[in-house]
Amino acid sequence: MQIEKHSLVKDLPEHKHTIRHLKMHNMHFSKLFDRYHDLEKEVHDIEQNNSRVGDDFIESLKKRRVCLKDELFEMIQKTEQAL
Repeated sequence: MQIEKHSLVKDLPEHKHTIRHLKMHNMHFSKLFDRYHDLEKEVHDIEQNNSRVGDDFIESLKKRRVCLKDELFEMIQKTEQAL
């Protein structure tokens, strides 16, 4: 079974230029971006390989990923509103 990846640029293509700008010029955004993609890779690998992990563990990873995505999206919106 093919599991879909949730890269930030793929999920928010209309904000691609802002994401790139923030990644290059905002160290906090860049760290959160990297953390988001590390979590995304971990979740994807677990699901793709049918790894034996508890439901609570995978759900906690997914919740952390969503929280990071929300924080990143808020930063994107604030940056775009400031322009």
